[in-house]
Amino acid sequence: MPGAEPVEIQARDGHRLGATLFRPAAGNGRALQINAAAGVKQEYYGKFAAYLAERGFTVLTFDYRGIGRSGSFRLKNVRLRDWAELDAAAALEFLGKNFPAKLMAVGHSFGGQSFALVPGAERLAAALAVGSQSGYWRHWRGAPRAGMWLLTHALLPGISRLFGYFPAAALGRGENIPAGVAIEWASWCRNPDYLVGALGANEQYARFSAPLRVYWMADDLHAPLAAAQALLRLYPRAPSELKRVAPREVGAERIGHFGFFREQFRDTLWRDAADWLERH
Repeated sequence: MPGAEPVEIQARDGHRLGATLFRPAAGNGRALQINAAAGVKQEYYGKFAAYLAERGFTVLTFDYRGIGRSGSFRLKNVRLRDWAELDAAAALEFLGKNFPAKLMAVGHSFGGQSFALVPGAERLAAALAVGSQSGYWRHWRGAPRAGMWLLTHALLPGISRLFGYFPAAALGRGENIPAGVAIEWASWCRNPDYLVGALGANEQYARFSAPLRVYWMADDLHAPLAAAQALLRLYPRAPSELKRVAPREVGAERIGHFGFFREQFRDTLWRDAADWLERH
C-alpha cells in the first residue's frame, strides 16, 4: 500500500512482531496504534490506517503473536492477555519512543476490550473502540446465547486442546488462533465481569481515564447492545460514550462486526471517527 512502511517491533519478552507504519505528509501531532480483533491480520485495517495518515495521524498497525507476520498460530504458551500486555504494549512503546505526539489507540473487538490491560495506557489521550463488547455469554439472548454457551464452554477449549490451535480459518472466522489464546478467551466469557473479573484487573480498569468512544453497530451479531453497554461499565472512570449506528444512517444495507473498516465508509464512519480523535 502506498505510504506504508513495513517495520519490526520487539515485545518486552523478546518476541518480534510484524508491523506497518503509515506516515502523514503533514502531521497533526497525534500518533495512533490500531489494536486488531482476535484472529484478524493487520492488513484488514490498512485502508483505514492510510485514511488516518491522510488526515495527519501517524498510524501503526501490527499483528499479535501467532497471527500474520508475527509468528505461527502453533506457538505454545501464548495467552490472550499477552496480546495486550506484551504486543499492544510494544506498539505503544514504539510510538512513544519515536514520535513526540499525543498517543491514541483504535481497538477493534478485543482491541477495544483490552485498552486498560496495556502497560502505559495512562499515556493515551483518547481511545476509540469498534465492535467491542463484554464477551460474557449471558449478554446474548435466545439462540445466540445458546450458541455462545456452546462456543465458550465446549467448542473453543475442546477443539483447541484437540488440535493444538483453534481452526478459525476453516470455520470462516479469520485466522487460526493459538490454543492458549482461545482457551483463555473462553474462560473470560464464562465470567460475569469478563476479562476484568477473570484477571482480577479491577484496579487497572478503574485507573483508565482517557476519553473513550465505542461504536456499536445495530446489526452486529457479535456485539449485542447489552454486551457493548457492559463493556462501558468495565471502564468506570473513563469519560465514555456509546455511538449507535444503524446501517441505513450511513447508506448501507449492512455493517456488522467487520464492516466499519471497509472503504465505503470513508466519508461517513471514518470521517466521524477521525473528527472525534482530532478533538482530543
